[in-house]
Amino acid sequence: MDFVQKVQRAIGMAEQINTLAYAQQEEIRERWSELTGQAVDETFHLIPPVFTDHGVHIRVGRNVFVNQGCRFNDVGGIEIDDDVMLGPDVSLITSGHPLAPAQRRTGITSAPIRIGRNVWIGASAMILQGVTIGADAVVAAGAVVTRDVPARSVVAGVPATVIKRIP
Repeated sequence: MDFVQKVQRAIGMAEQINTLAYAQQEEIRERWSELTGQAVDETFHLIPPVFTDHGVHIRVGRNVFVNQGCRFNDVGGIEIDDDVMLGPDVSLITSGHPLAPAQRRTGITSAPIRIGRNVWIGASAMILQGVTIGADAVVAAGAVVTRDVPARSVVAGVPATVIKRIP
């Protein structure tokens, strides 16, 4: 399957998930497992709609909650550990384009996103390629995370910076 076919598959499967009601969690989990190629635990909860460009590079742990409108651009890989909560409209963006103008339309850059255990990512936050978020951290609503987030810290702003440590 080529790049375009993979993208078309993922978008089509996300559209199928997006037709389901929140109360249809069993079917949402079945469709998500088909999309990602990974069985998900019965504690996984997702409120449609959801968006992705590949789907097959997403791994989620136990007791993960995905609120409505989340975006998983996963060509670089997304790993979400147990007990993670994603607020509405969170974007996990593992890819981009080269900075050089002559190369922007000819290539894609990518790097994985890793989200540690018990992380809470607030509404409309954006996590960019190559970022690791440490366990028990909080990403404030609207933050744009361009660098790793230490465990047990709160980050906010654009670009996100540590504003507090969690005891």
